[in-house]
Amino acid sequence: MRVSLFQTKPAVGALDANVSCILDWLQDAAGQGVRMAIAPELAVTGYPPRDLLERDDFLDAAQLQVQRLVDATTDLPVALVFGAPLRAPQPGKPLVNAAILAERGRIVAVHHKVLLPTYDVFDEARYFQAGHRLTTAVVDGTCVALTICEDIWNQPGTGSHNLYPTDPLLTLPPDVQLVVNLAASPYHHGKPALREQIVRNVATRCNAPVIYVNQAGANDELVFDGHSLVADASGRILHRSPGFAADHVVVDIGLTPDPLRPSSAPAADAPDDLQLTWTALVTGLREYMAQTGFRSVLIGLSGGIDSAITAAIACDALGSERVTGVAMPSRYSSDGSVVDALQLAENLSMVCLQIPIESPFSTFLELLQPSFGNRPADVTEENLQARIRGTILMALSNKTGALLLSTGNKSELAVGYSTLYGDMCGGLSAISDVPKTLVYQLAHWRNGQGHVIPDSTLTKEPSAELRPDQRDQDSLPPYDVLDAIIERFIERGQAASHIVAAGFDLATVTRVIRLIERNEYKRRQAAPGLRVTSRAFGVGRRYPVACGWSAV
Repeated sequence: MRVSLFQTKPAVGALDANVSCILDWLQDAAGQGVRMAIAPELAVTGYPPRDLLERDDFLDAAQLQVQRLVDATTDLPVALVFGAPLRAPQPGKPLVNAAILAERGRIVAVHHKVLLPTYDVFDEARYFQAGHRLTTAVVDGTCVALTICEDIWNQPGTGSHNLYPTDPLLTLPPDVQLVVNLAASPYHHGKPALREQIVRNVATRCNAPVIYVNQAGANDELVFDGHSLVADASGRILHRSPGFAADHVVVDIGLTPDPLRPSSAPAADAPDDLQLTWTALVTGLREYMAQTGFRSVLIGLSGGIDSAITAAIACDALGSERVTGVAMPSRYSSDGSVVDALQLAENLSMVCLQIPIESPFSTFLELLQPSFGNRPADVTEENLQARIRGTILMALSNKTGALLLSTGNKSELAVGYSTLYGDMCGGLSAISDVPKTLVYQLAHWRNGQGHVIPDSTLTKEPSAELRPDQRDQDSLPPYDVLDAIIERFIERGQAASHIVAAGFDLATVTRVIRLIERNEYKRRQAAPGLRVTSRAFGVGRRYPVACGWSAV
């Protein structure tokens, strides 16, 4: 059977555009003799639609688009499988997350997603009623099993979640010849390899080829990498779609003896993890800009590694003509920091403004001196500089309409090494889920594609330059130690005792965890950030600000 994988890039709420893309590709597929075309989970609405699903007017509009897709199959010899929300047919939650099979102008089969994830970034049980079993249908004489994303993830021994008492795959009849999975699976570091393991396991368990169709693009903090797959019954990956981009491909599925005929292209090699993470960040920023209507961005350039990598991501995503840097030296800024900021801007062919902050800083110190009295200088004066810079950047953002990108990394955000209403100002953070050690790895990787980040930025000791001779390591453990503790505590959920048992110093672990807990109030007010690890601050993490329990 000839099948087309529609790896679409649906934007949340853009119903007409999402469906128009599918319709355009459907016509093309029909011209290539395709018998079944498959689009991702909730391809009509985009994923995740969140509380749009509580609006009747939105659901009515989505239903009209569902009918538009069904009607399009009337005169085409192609069966179309696509994802959409439907109103539930029985009492309970008002909706089902559905995979719809349409052919010859009518709905032939509807599958209701059985496993509704509620962990991490997912909250599907808030809106949807769960189905009870997987659905099968016959397409072109082939028994096809319809599944939706999480339905295939409850598999012991595969590294999947194993969070449910049932495994929907056990409900499949033995005569299933092809398994189809519609997915909206967001990217994080290591996720593509894990998905391939899941798909291979499904194929061998069901003794049938598997077609896995994932969405691409990004919505808010979530980035979707696509990488749709075809596996044969032995679990061998025969096709891998490109990452992060919209793509539709035609494959010929032969049920026996050759699951994928030679007319189909071989599977492309999987890219390395640094390339994937960089592309995820670039994609996330580009899509956020496109969907929110911003045309340009502003970045405060300190001459440090974080602002440098943010600028490089922005230029790769948008083009250097849409990126403006702002260097704001103070009395504590080294000459090298300004030089590095200007060199970075030159390397990236972007504009860099210079706005020294000595004048407003001196004015504020004079203004506040009567109230401060004889109290010695401390972090207050440091934060004052950061807030002056934040005010300047927000003023430029207001005046020009450019989106301000904050430049803090995950390590800083974790322990509160940042200033509210200062360097935390911004409408989006590109690297707030990127630990400092990974920032350096990505910078070296990006320079390997074309040298843009100055060597001196990569080699100098990190410093906020808010007081004389300041270094990050005066206030924080070494970043390799800090990041390892954060990864164990936040992403793996390990207790302090387990982290110490792994070889980390008790006092250091205790201090880091206390800093993480103490700074939840800052993170609650931070800009949304692009998610690239398995556990990001912000979306998916629901930790109380006022809390009487501590992990140490």
